[in-house]
Amino acid sequence: MDPKSQCLELNDGHLIPVLGFGTYAPEEVPKSEALEATKYAIEVGFCHIDGAHLYQKEEQVGQKTYSTRQRWGCGCLWATFLRPELVQPALEKSLKNLQLDYVDLYIIHFPVALKPGDELLPRDENGKIIMDTVDFCHTWEALEKCKDAGLTKSIGVSNFNHQQLERILNKPGLKYKPVCNQVECHPYFNQSKLLDFCKSNDIVLVANAALGSQRLKGWVNLNHPVLLEDPVLHAIAKKHKQTSAVIALRYQLQRGKRIKENLQVFDFELTTEDMKAIDGLNRNMRYYLAP
Repeated sequence: MDPKSQCLELNDGHLIPVLGFGTYAPEEVPKSEALEATKYAIEVGFCHIDGAHLYQKEEQVGQKTYSTRQRWGCGCLWATFLRPELVQPALEKSLKNLQLDYVDLYIIHFPVALKPGDELLPRDENGKIIMDTVDFCHTWEALEKCKDAGLTKSIGVSNFNHQQLERILNKPGLKYKPVCNQVECHPYFNQSKLLDFCKSNDIVLVANAALGSQRLKGWVNLNHPVLLEDPVLHAIAKKHKQTSAVIALRYQLQRGKRIKENLQVFDFELTTEDMKAIDGLNRNMRYYLAP
Protein backbone atom coordinates (compact mmCIF):
# COMPACT_ATOMS: atom_id res chain seq x y z
CA MET A 1 0.00 0.00 0.00
CA ASP A 2 1.30 3.46 -0.93
CA PRO A 3 2.33 5.20 2.35
CA LYS A 4 1.60 8.59 0.79
CA SER A 5 -2.08 7.67 0.81
CA GLN A 6 -1.99 6.90 4.54
CA CYS A 7 -3.34 10.00 6.23
CA LEU A 8 -5.62 10.96 9.09
CA GLU A 9 -8.07 13.84 8.94
CA LEU A 10 -7.41 16.48 11.59
CA ASN A 11 -10.17 18.32 13.43
CA ASP A 12 -9.72 21.35 11.14
CA GLY A 13 -10.28 19.28 8.00
CA HIS A 14 -6.64 19.08 6.90
CA LEU A 15 -4.80 15.78 6.55
CA ILE A 16 -1.67 14.50 8.31
CA PRO A 17 0.43 11.60 6.96
CA VAL A 18 0.52 8.96 9.69
CA LEU A 19 4.24 8.27 9.35
CA GLY A 20 6.77 11.06 9.79
CA PHE A 21 10.52 11.40 9.43
CA GLY A 22 12.19 13.29 12.29
CA THR A 23 15.11 15.54 11.38
CA TYR A 24 16.89 15.75 14.74
CA ALA A 25 20.54 14.68 14.78
CA PRO A 26 23.19 15.00 17.53
CA GLU A 27 25.58 17.96 17.34
CA GLU A 28 28.46 15.73 16.25
CA VAL A 29 26.58 14.80 13.06
CA PRO A 30 27.49 17.22 10.22
CA LYS A 31 24.52 19.34 9.17
CA SER A 32 25.07 18.25 5.57
CA GLU A 33 24.11 14.74 6.62
CA ALA A 34 20.74 16.03 7.82
CA LEU A 35 20.05 17.11 4.26
CA GLU A 36 21.17 13.80 2.77
CA ALA A 37 19.18 11.73 5.28
CA THR A 38 16.04 13.78 4.65
CA LYS A 39 16.42 13.53 0.87
CA TYR A 40 16.84 9.77 1.18
CA ALA A 41 13.75 9.55 3.38
CA ILE A 42 11.76 11.30 0.68
CA GLU A 43 13.18 9.01 -2.00
CA VAL A 44 11.98 5.90 -0.17
CA GLY A 45 8.50 7.29 0.40
CA PHE A 46 8.26 9.63 3.38
CA CYS A 47 6.25 12.80 2.74
CA HIS A 48 5.77 13.96 6.38
CA ILE A 49 8.92 15.83 7.48
CA ASP A 50 9.06 16.74 11.16
CA GLY A 51 11.39 19.60 12.10
CA ALA A 52 11.97 22.14 14.86
CA HIS A 53 13.94 25.32 15.51
CA LEU A 54 15.62 23.48 18.39
CA TYR A 55 17.24 21.03 15.97
CA GLN A 56 19.14 23.83 14.20
CA LYS A 57 18.81 21.99 10.88
CA GLU A 58 16.13 24.04 9.12
CA GLU A 59 18.33 25.55 6.42
CA GLN A 60 19.83 22.16 5.52
CA VAL A 61 16.48 20.38 5.57
CA GLY A 62 14.92 23.16 3.51
CA GLN A 63 17.41 22.78 0.66
CA LYS A 64 15.52 20.98 -2.12
CA THR A 65 13.50 19.04 0.46
CA TYR A 66 10.36 21.07 -0.17
CA SER A 67 10.87 21.54 -3.90
CA THR A 68 7.25 20.48 -4.42
CA ARG A 69 4.20 20.75 -2.21
CA GLN A 70 3.99 16.96 -2.15
CA ARG A 71 6.02 17.28 1.05
CA TRP A 72 4.15 17.76 4.31
CA GLY A 73 6.06 19.85 6.83
CA CYS A 74 5.76 20.31 10.59
CA GLY A 75 7.57 23.02 12.55
CA CYS A 76 7.89 23.68 16.28
CA LEU A 77 7.82 26.95 18.20
CA TRP A 78 10.71 26.75 20.65
CA ALA A 79 10.34 27.64 24.34
CA THR A 80 12.28 30.93 24.07
CA PHE A 81 9.61 32.31 21.71
CA LEU A 82 6.43 31.75 23.72
CA ARG A 83 5.77 35.45 24.34
CA PRO A 84 2.90 36.30 21.97
CA GLU A 85 4.82 39.05 20.17
CA LEU A 86 7.63 36.60 19.34
CA VAL A 87 5.48 33.85 17.83
CA GLN A 88 4.89 35.10 14.28
CA PRO A 89 8.48 36.38 13.81
CA ALA A 90 9.78 32.96 14.93
CA LEU A 91 7.54 31.18 12.42
CA GLU A 92 8.50 33.59 9.65
CA LYS A 93 12.20 32.97 10.36
CA SER A 94 11.65 29.22 10.15
CA LEU A 95 9.77 29.62 6.87
CA LYS A 96 12.65 31.64 5.45
CA ASN A 97 15.13 28.95 6.50
CA LEU A 98 12.94 26.22 5.02
CA GLN A 99 12.30 28.24 1.84
CA LEU A 100 8.54 27.89 2.30
CA ASP A 101 5.54 30.21 2.26
CA TYR A 102 3.77 28.14 4.91
CA VAL A 103 4.06 24.93 6.92
CA ASP A 104 1.33 22.32 7.14
CA LEU A 105 1.51 22.19 10.93
CA TYR A 106 3.05 24.46 13.57
CA ILE A 107 3.11 23.36 17.19
CA ILE A 108 4.19 24.70 20.58
CA HIS A 109 7.24 22.57 21.41
CA PHE A 110 6.86 22.77 25.22
CA PRO A 111 4.23 24.25 27.54
CA VAL A 112 6.96 25.90 29.63
CA ALA A 113 8.65 29.16 28.56
CA LEU A 114 12.37 29.94 28.72
CA LYS A 115 14.03 33.36 28.76
CA PRO A 116 13.92 34.92 25.27
CA GLY A 117 17.23 35.42 23.48
CA ASP A 118 19.76 33.75 21.24
CA GLU A 119 20.48 30.88 23.62
CA LEU A 120 18.31 27.82 23.07
CA LEU A 121 18.78 26.75 26.69
CA PRO A 122 19.56 29.95 28.63
CA ARG A 123 21.33 29.31 31.93
CA ASP A 124 22.43 31.48 34.84
CA GLU A 125 25.94 31.58 36.34
CA ASN A 126 25.16 28.41 38.30
CA GLY A 127 24.11 26.49 35.20
CA LYS A 128 20.41 26.57 36.08
CA ILE A 129 17.90 26.99 33.26
CA ILE A 130 16.37 30.50 33.21
CA MET A 131 12.58 30.33 32.92
CA ASP A 132 10.16 32.94 31.62
CA THR A 133 6.63 33.71 32.79
CA VAL A 134 4.23 33.28 29.89
CA ASP A 135 0.66 32.02 29.83
CA PHE A 136 0.66 29.50 26.97
CA CYS A 137 -3.00 30.35 26.34
CA HIS A 138 -1.75 33.73 25.10
CA THR A 139 0.84 31.91 22.99
CA TRP A 140 -1.99 29.86 21.54
CA GLU A 141 -3.87 33.00 20.54
CA ALA A 142 -0.75 34.11 18.62
CA LEU A 143 -0.68 30.74 16.83
CA GLU A 144 -4.32 31.20 15.86
CA LYS A 145 -3.34 34.49 14.23
CA CYS A 146 -0.55 32.71 12.31
CA LYS A 147 -3.11 30.24 10.98
CA ASP A 148 -5.42 33.08 9.95
CA ALA A 149 -2.47 34.78 8.22
CA GLY A 150 -1.87 31.66 6.12
CA LEU A 151 1.56 30.94 7.59
CA THR A 152 0.46 27.49 8.75
CA LYS A 153 -2.48 25.30 7.79
CA SER A 154 -2.91 23.67 11.20
CA ILE A 155 -1.78 24.37 14.74
CA GLY A 156 -1.12 22.02 17.64
CA VAL A 157 0.97 21.38 20.73
CA SER A 158 3.72 19.09 21.96
CA ASN A 159 4.59 17.68 25.38
CA PHE A 160 1.29 18.82 26.92
CA ASN A 161 -0.45 16.77 29.60
CA HIS A 162 -4.25 16.52 29.69
CA GLN A 163 -4.61 19.34 32.25
CA GLN A 164 -2.62 21.68 30.01
CA LEU A 165 -4.68 20.65 27.01
CA GLU A 166 -7.85 21.35 28.99
CA ARG A 167 -6.63 24.89 29.71
CA ILE A 168 -6.54 25.59 25.98
CA LEU A 169 -9.77 23.73 25.22
CA ASN A 170 -11.60 25.65 27.96
CA LYS A 171 -10.05 29.01 27.14
CA PRO A 172 -12.64 31.77 26.61
CA GLY A 173 -12.73 32.88 23.01
CA LEU A 174 -10.99 29.76 21.64
CA LYS A 175 -11.01 29.97 17.84
CA TYR A 176 -9.16 26.78 16.91
CA LYS A 177 -8.49 23.82 19.15
CA PRO A 178 -5.20 21.91 18.82
CA VAL A 179 -5.24 19.36 16.02
CA CYS A 180 -2.56 17.25 17.71
CA ASN A 181 -0.41 16.69 20.76
CA GLN A 182 3.05 15.32 20.00
CA VAL A 183 4.53 13.43 22.96
CA GLU A 184 7.02 10.70 23.80
CA CYS A 185 5.11 7.48 23.25
CA HIS A 186 6.34 3.90 22.81
CA PRO A 187 5.63 0.44 24.28
CA TYR A 188 7.55 1.27 27.48
CA PHE A 189 5.56 4.53 27.87
CA ASN A 190 2.32 4.00 26.01
CA GLN A 191 0.46 7.10 27.28
CA SER A 192 -2.85 5.20 27.29
CA LYS A 193 -4.73 7.72 29.47
CA LEU A 194 -3.49 10.69 27.46
CA LEU A 195 -4.33 8.86 24.24
CA ASP A 196 -7.90 8.28 25.44
CA PHE A 197 -8.24 11.95 26.43
CA CYS A 198 -6.97 13.11 23.05
CA LYS A 199 -9.31 10.76 21.20
CA SER A 200 -12.28 12.02 23.22
CA ASN A 201 -11.46 15.59 22.14
CA ASP A 202 -10.70 14.80 18.48
CA ILE A 203 -7.00 15.55 18.97
CA VAL A 204 -4.47 13.30 17.26
CA LEU A 205 -1.75 12.00 19.55
CA VAL A 206 1.49 12.04 17.55
CA ALA A 207 4.09 9.66 18.97
CA ASN A 208 7.71 10.72 19.01
CA ALA A 209 10.48 8.38 20.15
CA ALA A 210 8.21 5.62 18.86
CA LEU A 211 11.25 3.33 18.57
CA GLY A 212 12.60 4.25 21.99
CA SER A 213 15.35 6.80 21.47
CA GLN A 214 18.87 7.44 20.38
CA ARG A 215 21.36 7.08 23.24
CA LEU A 216 21.97 10.81 23.62
CA LYS A 217 23.97 11.80 26.69
CA GLY A 218 22.33 14.71 28.48
CA TRP A 219 18.96 14.18 26.82
CA VAL A 220 18.22 10.53 27.54
CA ASN A 221 18.45 8.32 30.62
CA LEU A 222 21.17 5.93 29.47
CA ASN A 223 20.35 3.49 32.27
CA HIS A 224 17.03 2.57 30.68
CA PRO A 225 16.82 -0.63 28.63
CA VAL A 226 16.87 -0.44 24.83
CA LEU A 227 13.30 -0.83 23.60
CA LEU A 228 14.16 -2.58 20.35
CA GLU A 229 16.05 -5.28 22.25
CA ASP A 230 12.94 -6.30 24.19
CA PRO A 231 12.34 -10.07 23.91
CA VAL A 232 8.56 -9.65 23.54
CA LEU A 233 9.01 -7.39 20.52
CA HIS A 234 11.62 -9.79 19.14
CA ALA A 235 9.23 -12.73 19.42
CA ILE A 236 6.36 -10.89 17.74
CA ALA A 237 8.70 -9.63 15.03
CA LYS A 238 9.91 -13.17 14.33
CA LYS A 239 6.34 -14.43 14.06
CA HIS A 240 5.46 -11.77 11.48
CA LYS A 241 8.86 -11.91 9.73
CA GLN A 242 9.43 -8.26 10.54
CA THR A 243 11.82 -6.29 12.75
CA SER A 244 11.23 -5.01 16.26
CA ALA A 245 11.21 -1.45 14.88
CA VAL A 246 8.40 -2.24 12.45
CA ILE A 247 6.41 -3.96 15.20
CA ALA A 248 6.78 -0.89 17.46
CA LEU A 249 5.51 1.37 14.68
CA ARG A 250 2.66 -0.92 13.67
CA TYR A 251 1.60 -1.01 17.34
CA GLN A 252 1.24 2.78 17.37
CA LEU A 253 -0.75 2.81 14.15
CA GLN A 254 -3.19 0.21 15.41
CA ARG A 255 -3.68 2.30 18.54
CA GLY A 256 -5.24 5.28 16.94
CA LYS A 257 18.53 5.09 10.50
CA ARG A 258 15.44 2.50 9.92
CA ILE A 259 13.97 4.54 7.07
CA LYS A 260 13.00 1.75 4.65
CA GLU A 261 11.71 -0.49 7.45
CA ASN A 262 9.32 2.21 8.61
CA LEU A 263 7.44 2.06 5.31
CA GLN A 264 6.60 -1.61 5.75
CA VAL A 265 4.26 -0.96 8.67
CA PHE A 266 1.19 -1.02 6.43
CA ASP A 267 1.78 -4.52 5.02
CA PHE A 268 0.43 -6.55 7.95
CA GLU A 269 -1.63 -6.30 11.14
CA LEU A 270 -0.85 -7.30 14.68
CA THR A 271 -3.27 -9.73 16.30
CA THR A 272 -5.30 -8.91 19.40
CA GLU A 273 -2.91 -11.14 21.36
CA ASP A 274 0.09 -9.25 19.95
CA MET A 275 -1.42 -5.92 20.95
CA LYS A 276 -2.15 -7.15 24.48
CA ALA A 277 1.41 -8.46 24.83
CA ILE A 278 2.86 -5.09 23.76
CA ASP A 279 0.44 -3.22 26.02
CA GLY A 280 1.89 -5.32 28.83
CA LEU A 281 5.34 -3.84 28.22
CA ASN A 282 4.27 -0.44 29.54
CA ARG A 283 6.48 0.76 32.41
CA ASN A 284 5.49 4.46 32.38
CA MET A 285 9.16 4.98 31.57
CA ARG A 286 10.35 8.13 29.83
CA TYR A 287 13.59 8.06 27.90
CA TYR A 288 13.92 11.82 27.54
CA LEU A 289 15.04 14.05 30.38
CA ALA A 290 13.92 17.62 31.01
CA PRO A 291 16.64 20.22 30.19
